[in-house]
Amino acid sequence: MIEAEHQVTFLNPDTGTRCPSELVIPDDLAEVYLLKAHTPRALELARFLEAHGARVVNSAAATELCQDRSRIATVADGAGLPMPRTRTLDTLSESLHGAERPECGYPLMVKSRHSRRADLVARVDGPDELRDLAAKWPDEPVVLQEFVANSGWDHKLWVIAGEVFAGVRPAPVGAPPDGAQSAPLVRDLPQAWSETALHTGEVFGLDVYGVDLLDREGAPVVVDINAFPGIRGPKGAPAALAALALRRPRPGPPAYEA
Repeated sequence: MIEAEHQVTFLNPDTGTRCPSELVIPDDLAEVYLLKAHTPRALELARFLEAHGARVVNSAAATELCQDRSRIATVADGAGLPMPRTRTLDTLSESLHGAERPECGYPLMVKSRHSRRADLVARVDGPDELRDLAAKWPDEPVVLQEFVANSGWDHKLWVIAGEVFAGVRPAPVGAPPDGAQSAPLVRDLPQAWSETALHTGEVFGLDVYGVDLLDREGAPVVVDINAFPGIRGPKGAPAALAALALRRPRPGPPAYEA
């Protein structure tokens, strides 16, 4: 998808012992850096590049914001985005003090505050389940989130530079049993859903991102936001990403992925 005169090189800031800032030379920057990794070293490299005038998609600040579910909820609430009610706890063990009567009631979603691989995402239906979960993850910073009743399918909207792509995936919690129900077809996406996805990008300063939506009585509810997710399946997404990477080119060395 990239024109012949361009070259794409993978740059991994998490390998080796060199500091991320030593991986590039400020006077020899690429045309654009696609910030796919969300690790601390990747964010450090992105900030270094931005400080030297490089174009980074998405920005380090926007990417870091989307790793913190507590901050996401606060920003979304201030912008009027439809998200479940969310409460933040420094540790999951704190939930035991109010296990009998959580603010958002049961069932509720318990999620790691900081999004990462193998983080905590669980549905809790009562105080006994909450105690069991707290025993396994006592020191985990978490958010307690209102549970949104749903069909067991996530509507995933991916946005690349304002172009919306849609798909359906089994929800990580409460997915229907195998063979119990086929995935709903995505044909004409309701305008309100596309508008919600686009508004999310404006609020969080994202160019490439994913929004997980659940249907609550016909209205979309945002349950997750991902900066630069893996976008597999939607026709036209690779071309849209290539067009974004080639936008506003300037003379310089090859493009890199961080």
